[in-house]
Amino acid sequence: MFGFICSRQQLLLTYRRTQLGFIQKNAFFLVKSFTSKGLFQYEDKQQEGKPSFTVSYLINSCGLSPKSAILASKIVDLENPDRPDSVRNLLKENGFTNIQITTIVRRRPQLLLADPGKILLPKIEFLRSIGLSSSELPKIITMCPELLRRSLNQHLIPCYNFLKSVLLEDDKVITTLKRSSRAFLNSVVDNMVPNIELLREIGAPQSTISLLVTNYPDMAFIKHGRFDMALQEVREMGFDPSKSAFVLALQVILKVKKPKWESKLEVYKRWGWSKDVAFLAFKRAPQCMLVSEEKICKAMDFLVNQMGFSSEDIARNPIVILLSLKKRIIPRCSVVQILQANGFLKNDISSSTILLPNEKRFLDKYVIKFLDHAPQLMNVYRAQIELLDVEIQSAKI
Repeated sequence: MFGFICSRQQLLLTYRRTQLGFIQKNAFFLVKSFTSKGLFQYEDKQQEGKPSFTVSYLINSCGLSPKSAILASKIVDLENPDRPDSVRNLLKENGFTNIQITTIVRRRPQLLLADPGKILLPKIEFLRSIGLSSSELPKIITMCPELLRRSLNQHLIPCYNFLKSVLLEDDKVITTLKRSSRAFLNSVVDNMVPNIELLREIGAPQSTISLLVTNYPDMAFIKHGRFDMALQEVREMGFDPSKSAFVLALQVILKVKKPKWESKLEVYKRWGWSKDVAFLAFKRAPQCMLVSEEKICKAMDFLVNQMGFSSEDIARNPIVILLSLKKRIIPRCSVVQILQANGFLKNDISSSTILLPNEKRFLDKYVIKFLDHAPQLMNVYRAQIELLDVEIQSAKI
């Protein structure tokens, strides 16, 4: 009996200890959870109620969204409005709009701490001195605000001097800068200098070099080893360095990787082009290998299946694949179909004959000339153009 009582007391004691442990353990987690959650909520409320000066300034003075301002505040810490105000005022005085300033600050908030007179103004004055107009300057810097962070004497001026030595004219240097403002960010010594020297070694004339640098500056700045390999490949294909097609082919080889190249060949093969035919088309218009597979199929479907041009005809004039289906191909072909239906035009006309001339020449030869016999031609042509405008406006809405 005594043993039973002791055993019972022990069981009660063990149970109470277990319950107490459970309560203490849960109380710990409850306190911890409450403390952590409460702390975070308190900090959040503090942040929401009292944003830092940096975040407030970026939102209220620079026009950044709260999210962008918080991200920018991790990069730059503003103690007072004096320096950033002077930076913004300098930009406004040089023709930058509020939207452009907002874009620049969002992309490179560090510029708000730059010395306006010693760091920023000399670079702005330099870019203006080489020929950038008052409207071009803000656009280029907005697209690439990193220009204002590069050293004037150690980077921007040497880059300009080399480009000027290659292109010879300020206008072409400006064109290069407008087409790729990042051209002024790359090191000319590491890649562009040896790339240009290599072109000269193979006999490329000034016109070829100028075409490459002015129209495809990113290609001119590409890593030298890759540039060298592409150059050799283009030469082995038989392209003449003195012709513009050489530069176009070089651009394609540098842009299109082998799997994509093979995929494009398969698409053309489905439209009846053998590898040899595709290669001849590439030599005539290298850009035909830059066109998306979807555009290739849409253009070929319309020209071959709806207009009746042969696949061989397109291969002889592959540049027509590059033309806009809605802006050029369909409006002109609509006119041609009316002329053929009324017997004014033969059915064996080449696609290039109607698609390659400029608009004035096309209208004179295929529209105005036949207005007396087919007065609906101009309406048909303009209806197609207007339909495109309606589609564009609808897309914007």
